[in-house]
Amino acid sequence: MSNTPDGLPTLSDVIRTYGLSARKGLGQNFILDLNLTRRIARAAGSLEGVNVVEVGAGPGGLTRALLLEGAATVTTVERDARCLPILEQIAERYPGRLRVIEGDALKIDLSGSTPSPARIVANLPYGASTELLAHWLSTEPWPPWFDRMVLMFQREVAQRIVSEPNSKSYGRLSVLAQWRANPRIVLTLPPRAFTPAPKVDSSLVEFVPVTNPADAGSRAALERVVAAAFGQRRKMLRQSLKRLMPDPETLLGEAGIDPALRAEALSVDQFCTLSRIWHTKKADV
Repeated sequence: MSNTPDGLPTLSDVIRTYGLSARKGLGQNFILDLNLTRRIARAAGSLEGVNVVEVGAGPGGLTRALLLEGAATVTTVERDARCLPILEQIAERYPGRLRVIEGDALKIDLSGSTPSPARIVANLPYGASTELLAHWLSTEPWPPWFDRMVLMFQREVAQRIVSEPNSKSYGRLSVLAQWRANPRIVLTLPPRAFTPAPKVDSSLVEFVPVTNPADAGSRAALERVVAAAFGQRRKMLRQSLKRLMPDPETLLGEAGIDPALRAEALSVDQFCTLSRIWHTKKADV
């Protein structure tokens, strides 16, 4: 007889029964402690009445925690067919509250998959974590269909996301994440929390969307300006931006930015100002 709060088998028993092992090629690292997955679910705030979207459910540890913590519904996307029978067992335990979608989250429009209010909560596959984050931050129109994202990353990636100017970890990901959201690290877990244990710590990051982000001209323009600036981050902006614009000094002057600065010295607002001016002069971006 199971002694778990939801009456289902323990997660260790589940993976043993189904012969499930994490696949490195899918970036899988399972969390098998239901107390810990419930802690992650609670870090996403009150889930009462909230419709949650989860990516990379694996054996369903976080899925079960989200349901236990009161999520109205959970829509989970899983590309590993081995995990589907496990998730269907959870769905039977929670009639009408769990929807399982087999597929690649990058190729699925999740905006119409769940009613509002929606929240994304996921222990992301490490290999696809930054790509998934960029995908959701690129949502149009903005503000997005979700009210918050709470996502697990390798700690190094999490630190890049929340880094401030003039730090070594501040870069393209920092600017793009902080332009449209207010990210903060809410929890850090050691390797032993996962099966198999990764070589690094992991951090849970909360992203609260910014309702009215600074005007950058367009998202595409900001992405190109930031990519060019950090593509040669040791060089001054007057040099690193030449690959993108013929006369960087003039545009930098219009933006009130010293051309002798390096990319890491610019704030998110300064990048937006520069992007907006460049976008205005280059209408095809």
